[in-house]
Amino acid sequence: MTIDPPRLLALSLLAGLLACGEPPAPGAPADPPADPPADPYAWLEEIDGERALDWVRAHNRTTAERLGAQPLFAGLYDEVLAILNASSRVPAVTWHGDHLYDLWKDDAHPRGLYRRTTVAELRRDEPAWEMVLDVDALAEEEDVPWVFHGMRCLPPEGRHCLVELSPGGGDAGELRELDTETLAFVEDGFFVPTAKSSVSWRDADTLFLGTDFGEGSMTGSGYPRIARLWRRGTALEQAETIYQAEPSSVWAAASRIHTDAGDIDLVEDQDTFWTTERWQLVDGELRALGLPPSAVVEDGYRGRLLISLQEDWTRGVETFPQGSVVIADPAALRGEKGTAEEGTVEVLVAPEEGEVVEGVRATEQGILVTVLDDVRGRLYRYQPAAGRGWNRREVPFPDNGALSVSAVHDATGDFLVLYESFLIPPSLYFVSAADLKPELLRRQEPTFDASRFEAIQHWTTSADGTRVPYFVVMPTGMEHDGERPTHIFSYGGFRNSLKPSYSGSYEKLYGTYGRLWLERGGVFVLANIRGGGELGPAWHQAALLENRHRAFEDFEAVAEDLVARGITSPQRLGIEGRSNGGLLVTATMTRRPELYGAVVAGVPLTDMRRYHELLAGESWMAEFGDPDDPEDWAFLRAYSPYHNLEAGRDYPPIFFFTSTRDDRVHPGHARKMAARMEELGYEVLYYENIEGGHGGSVTNEQLAYRVALAYAHLWNELGGP
Repeated sequence: MTIDPPRLLALSLLAGLLACGEPPAPGAPADPPADPPADPYAWLEEIDGERALDWVRAHNRTTAERLGAQPLFAGLYDEVLAILNASSRVPAVTWHGDHLYDLWKDDAHPRGLYRRTTVAELRRDEPAWEMVLDVDALAEEEDVPWVFHGMRCLPPEGRHCLVELSPGGGDAGELRELDTETLAFVEDGFFVPTAKSSVSWRDADTLFLGTDFGEGSMTGSGYPRIARLWRRGTALEQAETIYQAEPSSVWAAASRIHTDAGDIDLVEDQDTFWTTERWQLVDGELRALGLPPSAVVEDGYRGRLLISLQEDWTRGVETFPQGSVVIADPAALRGEKGTAEEGTVEVLVAPEEGEVVEGVRATEQGILVTVLDDVRGRLYRYQPAAGRGWNRREVPFPDNGALSVSAVHDATGDFLVLYESFLIPPSLYFVSAADLKPELLRRQEPTFDASRFEAIQHWTTSADGTRVPYFVVMPTGMEHDGERPTHIFSYGGFRNSLKPSYSGSYEKLYGTYGRLWLERGGVFVLANIRGGGELGPAWHQAALLENRHRAFEDFEAVAEDLVARGITSPQRLGIEGRSNGGLLVTATMTRRPELYGAVVAGVPLTDMRRYHELLAGESWMAEFGDPDDPEDWAFLRAYSPYHNLEAGRDYPPIFFFTSTRDDRVHPGHARKMAARMEELGYEVLYYENIEGGHGGSVTNEQLAYRVALAYAHLWNELGGP
């Protein structure tokens, strides 16, 4: 397979594209106009419709002519691609058996080389990697644009594994069994055709599986509603049904939690995005677990369940507080009489003020808990104390950064931690379970001169008096004269937390904002608005349903505070959001257009009247509301970007990007919003990648092309310092 050099590939892509009333008072949207009798751009929802794709191709050509043909774009593209392909990048490893696995992309392997190594090798300057799967070669051999979506293995040996491959990068994928001893797909092994599936190893010869079994087997949200037990050597359609949810549920799944003191089989019916009914499967029978519907089962430890609480839970005379983590024997949750050892529920973690539990991971040597302390990462290990209770020990890492437990060895309890901050590159540490002393294995080479910059956390006050944090990365000692081009990134939904990141982007595009933005004179801002999970469950819940406007008000408060501090001015302030964040920036753009000088909206939601009828949208009604309910539609209508566009509002120039193959957020959202804005006479740039799924891209070349377009748009509209 011949691979074009990166610049030649970009230029060939560019050549192909070239060929083919009164405004409202600040802070309050205008009275929404009446709904049109019919959606004039409904035809753009036809994902592969000829007319719709002609529209896409025409807009891709226009964007290539206006942005891609500029000298600025060429420099941005070369820089970001060099960063994405840098050999010093820290591998994103998972641990299966005795090997660490990683998908590596570079100019020679644009779709990725799945490979493995050991901790001992990672300690070497030039570690040796063993090839497991060449995704590019497989795609060429089978003539399918495969995208690698991960591997799930049976612990602790990690020999029996399922590789997931998506055609084009959407959420739906195909599952194939891989033997990690022979490094070959298993002949007549487990195989699941392309679908949005849920799968869990029960043992070497049995899977818990939910997938598209045919008509009626998927929910209205497009996910499995039937959980089955599938035994090796039997046909897929012969798998035994364990549970069947209603079509109105989001999904149903069965799974096994493996612990050294006995395995726990769970069945879950997620009836809304945020509520779940649970059972334990015991001797073939389902036994209900008396957990709050909003609780999240995180892991298992010595035969017990680790559960994080999203609301207060009163159980008998005891109340467990919102935000805490409890450890419970399943028998106690089933209401059965057990011994004091096996029938208890107790608090493991009770966060202090300002602390939020972010992740829980069990090892045989203790329970690892990552915590956000005012959006700064901390890591602790909990072990049973002599008698009762738990001992907590901190694993030391630098302050003011983000960290995550990236991999755990199932037998030894050793683990790997990925650490980064706004100014410290991604760094991979090995931590021995014996002494908990982090050992640096790899650190990415710097992609910009961080010594010239500082990262500061500020707080501002939103419309209802709530204090909202945000980070600013800017030149040290910068003059606050309001002249700096400034780029805000935010999300504000689905309990997602935006943390200090060397890349400064939701997709962790390592170093791109440093090289492409900071070193050219810009300021970067990360806004931790309500709707996210940065300050705990209540922070998310404060912006649900009819209170969604609070996320927008928080974002607007950050924008106003940046201007008040003299960091920037409205004409030099650019905003970006993706997915739910794309809804955020298009909604606040229609609410307060005078606050911003440019907008980047990636894979956005924009039509809140039809979002629940498009792809996975029905699953998000617990977050946004039901547009078919008149009461819900009243508050959805008040901010739905597509329905609040008006002539004469002086909206800032906007760049949309999406993917034809996104099977989560329908590309029709971005298409229709762009078309309607053009109809009203506004300046719009639009780019749609033919593959890439919800991430918007598959290869580093595709990603570099899109990132360079976005930064070219921001620099063109906001100007230099």
